[in-house]
Parts: sequence; C-alpha cells; structure tokens
Amino acid sequence: MIVGEAPGFNEDRQGEPFVGAAGKLLDTLLGRISFSRSDVYITNVLKCRPPMNRDPMPNEAEACSPYLKQQLELVKPKVVLILGRHALERLMPGQGSISRIHGSLMRRGEVAYVPLYHPAAALHNGSARLRPGEAIPGPAARAPAAPDPGRRSDPGVRAAPSLVKIPANSEPSA
Repeated sequence: MIVGEAPGFNEDRQGEPFVGAAGKLLDTLLGRISFSRSDVYITNVLKCRPPMNRDPMPNEAEACSPYLKQQLELVKPKVVLILGRHALERLMPGQGSISRIHGSLMRRGEVAYVPLYHPAAALHNGSARLRPGEAIPGPAARAPAAPDPGRRSDPGVRAAPSLVKIPANSEPSA
C-alpha cells in the first residue's frame, strides 16, 4: 500500500492519485522493482485537493483520517510506503523529519511502514533526487501474498466501479 499526502491538480481532475509528473516517477520507481500500479493500492491522506495546492491543514487531515483508517483495515497491507512529511505525520506522528527517517523500516504489529520522500520532492529538489533502488524498498519488502485484483487506487472524491471504495451510506469506523 502506498499513502501520499493529497491530490494535486491532475489527480483532482482525474479522480485518481499520482497521475501527474510525480505519478509518472512513481510508476518508474515501481517498475524498477518489478511492480506496477496494479500490484499496489495507492491512496492519499487527504481525499480532495487543498485550495491553491497548499500544504494540508491538520483539521483537513483529521477530517479524512476515518477514511484512511478504513482503507487500511480493508486493504490489510503487509507494507505501507509513506510518501512525504504530511503522510508521515498522519500515519506515524512524532517520528521526526522525513529526511531523518527516509528509507527506514518501522513495524507496528504485523505491518511494516517505510517513510520515503514524496516523488514530487525528487522533481522539485535536487538534493532529494532518488537513486535506483533507494526510494522504494525492493523485493525483500514485498508482501508474501498475491495482490488482490480489486485493489487499485483510491479514487478520492470520484469513485470508479473497479476500485475499493467506502459506501456512501456507511460511517467510517473511528
């Protein structure tokens, strides 16, 4: 499972996470470890784009947290790649800066969490350039079970029929 921060412009328009330039880089990085989007479930902490593409506010992340929690419960990942500082703060609060713990493996129960730079950081910041094999853990971190073909991407506010989604009439568990 991959958890990013919030939808960007392209993601908001298409209703699918990581479809812009950062998504193309993510696809390339996944390909380097013989994965594709169909092998992972991709979502964001926020389910809609913040105005003017600003950083997510704590109250926005809190409002979306029941949905993220329910996604984690439904997907039951063995490994969660945490992309970026906002996703890190939501999933593993108090761990410090992403630059300090980038690439480290942390376990919580049966789930391994790996905080990583957001792919956009590599596009916008030369010091965060991702080297082959560095940004995404290799096959050793793969979940042993085959991926569920129903797990694709979080559609955010727009739902696609083939994607795991939360029924509109159900309350997310707290």
